Amino acid sequence: MEFGGTKYSLKSRVPAKHKFATQDLPIGAPVLMYGVLVGKASQPIKQGELLTVSNIHHEAAPYGKKKAQYHWTPPDVSRWQQRNFMGYHRSDGQVGTRNYWVVVPLVFCENRNILNLKQAFEEELGFAAPQLYRDQVAELARLYREGKSQEIKNPAVPRNGRDSRPQRLFQNLDGIKFLLHEGGCGGTREDSNNLCGLIAGYINHPNVAGATVLSLGCQHAQVDILREQIARRNPRFDKPLIVLEQQKSGSEFAMLSDAIRQTFQGLIDADQVTRAPAALSQLCVGLKCGGSDGFSGLSANPAIGHTSDLLAALGGRTILAEFPELCGVEQELIDRAINGEVGDRFIHLMQEYAKRAQAVGAGFDMNPSPGNRRDGLLTDAMKSAGAAKKGGTSPVTAVLDYPEYSKEPGLNLLCTPGNDVECVTAQVGAGCSVVLFTTGLGTPTGNPIAPVVKLSTNNALAKRMPDIIDVDTGPVISAESTIERMGEQILDFVIQVANGEVRTKAEQKSQEDFIPWKRGVSL
Repeated sequence: MEFGGTKYSLKSRVPAKHKFATQDLPIGAPVLMYGVLVGKASQPIKQGELLTVSNIHHEAAPYGKKKAQYHWTPPDVSRWQQRNFMGYHRSDGQVGTRNYWVVVPLVFCENRNILNLKQAFEEELGFAAPQLYRDQVAELARLYREGKSQEIKNPAVPRNGRDSRPQRLFQNLDGIKFLLHEGGCGGTREDSNNLCGLIAGYINHPNVAGATVLSLGCQHAQVDILREQIARRNPRFDKPLIVLEQQKSGSEFAMLSDAIRQTFQGLIDADQVTRAPAALSQLCVGLKCGGSDGFSGLSANPAIGHTSDLLAALGGRTILAEFPELCGVEQELIDRAINGEVGDRFIHLMQEYAKRAQAVGAGFDMNPSPGNRRDGLLTDAMKSAGAAKKGGTSPVTAVLDYPEYSKEPGLNLLCTPGNDVECVTAQVGAGCSVVLFTTGLGTPTGNPIAPVVKLSTNNALAKRMPDIIDVDTGPVISAESTIERMGEQILDFVIQVANGEVRTKAEQKSQEDFIPWKRGVSL
């Protein structure tokens, strides 16, 4: 094969998405990809030989303080300067892309009560999902009752579930979201404080009109902590907030009856809000990758990186997270920081994260999954080199610790694990009203209150899993499109999603993942 005027002779079969050495590499030689160190040779590698987990190992470049002033040339955004999106305006100036009411427990002891409320509200107000899989089970049960055991092995599977929901009562309300978690007590005080901070972020979120919170009463995650965390994020907070404590309410029935009555009144008020034009600078977009492959750093990640640059130039916010997947590209991000203070905070959070991992015998080098390695991402630094491209080239304007809330326009860095759901949960808790989620292997992640746009890195995935993919960036790989054109198309799609014109595949499937990070070692 020939590339850049140089001919290469492959020494063995190199599967799609995998890499081969462009020169002979002796033991200990650095392995560079995208211009950064991603590993070292653990045995001699010949030019044209396949790189594998057997012949290279993880190695990342060292990093230190900000070295120089960063100069950035923003992309041309004249095409979007006069564009708006139709959003839900909140009294504090935030603008949402959806209009939800949130019901959430402060402690796992209240999960069953949350589920009782979920069943009652969703089924009676027309928000429950169609019963596709119940139809299939009903058909199997019918065959069994009728003694048709042979037909059970290959029954006719109904494709469209029953939709016996009543007509939606509240037309301007996108839904009621019921969050469940396993925290609030039994962990450390740091865990409960962070949980209250995360829940506060969801309550303060522009996609949320109001909230109902159930507390047991004796847990670590106290109501006073939640209120303090809300005030930190928004001193002007004035949304309806219904808080009920079971140990003060007497019977469970009394508490839930009160919750239903007060929440219903809150829904009436939330339904009065309608969409109105808002500047694109009001958008906050999360940048995430999951189920990554060897094409991620070539197509989907740099494409949403360009989208991020467009939004930064328009005055919007984007949030890049997954600190274990920024290993090896730290210096580039530090040098892109708007000042030394921002760069120093990134250094501090990265070092603290690494120390926590090392304290339990782990490390960032353990981040790549079997699927990552199978599809060409052999080391954490190799994965990080592609993952960092989601952040584009704009300056880093803020660095946030989990579960802080984003306020600064431009590219923000948020300390989270690489774990898909823990990361997206945190990004939305930091204010993301839309999340761009790239995947090369296929990952069905969603979120209860923010639409998650799934982008495939390759055409084959988009064709194989069309029920989870919203945007196919495979044309970048096949040279039918450029990174810049794809990034522009993604921004147009984000605007459609923000308008409510398009519901993402995750929304259509009611994929509503919510996992708070307990700040333990999760990579």
